[in-house]
Amino acid sequence: MGNFDGVHLGHRSVIDAARAAADAPLGVITFEPHPREIFQPDAPPFRLMNAESRANRLARLGVDHLYELPFDAVLAGLAPEDFVREVLVDGLGIRHVTVGADFCFGRMRSGNTATLAQLGAEMGFGVTVAPLIGDGSNEYSSTAIRQALAEGRTRDAERMLGHWHRIDGEVLHGDKRGRDLGYPTANMAVTGLHPPRFGVYAVLIDVLTGPERGSYAGVANLGVRPMFGENRPNLETHIFDFKASLYGEHVSVALIEFLRPEMKFDSLDALIAQMDQDSAKARAILAAG
Repeated sequence: MGNFDGVHLGHRSVIDAARAAADAPLGVITFEPHPREIFQPDAPPFRLMNAESRANRLARLGVDHLYELPFDAVLAGLAPEDFVREVLVDGLGIRHVTVGADFCFGRMRSGNTATLAQLGAEMGFGVTVAPLIGDGSNEYSSTAIRQALAEGRTRDAERMLGHWHRIDGEVLHGDKRGRDLGYPTANMAVTGLHPPRFGVYAVLIDVLTGPERGSYAGVANLGVRPMFGENRPNLETHIFDFKASLYGEHVSVALIEFLRPEMKFDSLDALIAQMDQDSAKARAILAAG
C-alpha cells in the first residue's frame, strides 16, 4: 500500500516483501488522484507517472490486482482506525499488508507503521514494514528521480527507478507538421506530469494497443516547440522506419538518453538538418544498448 509514484526500486522492495509475506493474490492499494494533488492543488506538476503508466508498470511486476482508491475529502478525513476497518478489512478483506517504513495514513497523517501493526493485531491481518533502501549514500526517492529527470540525467533516473522513465498515454491528433517535414510523429499530452528536461531524446516505444502492437526505436522532442510559437508542453515521437497510423492507440515512450535542448532555428531546412543529425545519433545510441 502506498502512492507508488514512479514505481522505483524502493516501491519494488515493498511489493517484493508483500509477495513473500502471504499466500494470497498480490494486490497493490494506491490512491487516485495522488493525495498531494488534493492537499496542494496549486503546486507545480510533480507526478512521475499518470495512473495509466503506473498500472502498466505494476502489471509488468506481476501484480494480480490494482485497487485505486478515490482520494477525496471523505477518505482523507477518516481516522486511522476507521480507514483500516472500513477500507482495508470490510472493503477489501485483506489478509496481510506491506508498507514502506515512512508510510503514514489517516486524518492529518496521524497513523504510521506502528499504528497499522497495532490495528492489524486487533483486526486479524498481518503487517510487514519494508525498510527504506538506497545506493549506500542516499535513499531512493521520487524527489531524487524528479531532480535527475529535470537535469536530463535519464540513466541516473533509471538506476533509481530500476526501469527507464516512461510517458504513457493516447496518441492524439496534432498539427501534422512533422509529416510535412519528413518526420511524422505520435503526439502525447504530458499534462499533470513532472516535466523532464525539455529537449530531444533517444527513445524506445512500446505500442500497447491496436494492430501495430510491438516495440520500436525512435527519437522524440519533449517541450513547447519554440520553432512554431507553441507553448503547451507535449511529447512528439518519431518512430524509425514506421508508416502506420497510431491515432487513438496507447503507447509507452521510454526516455533513454538526452540528446540536446530545444532550439529555435532560422529556417525549416536548418530544422530538418538538425533532425537528421538527432535521428542518426539516436539510432547509434539505441543500437549500442
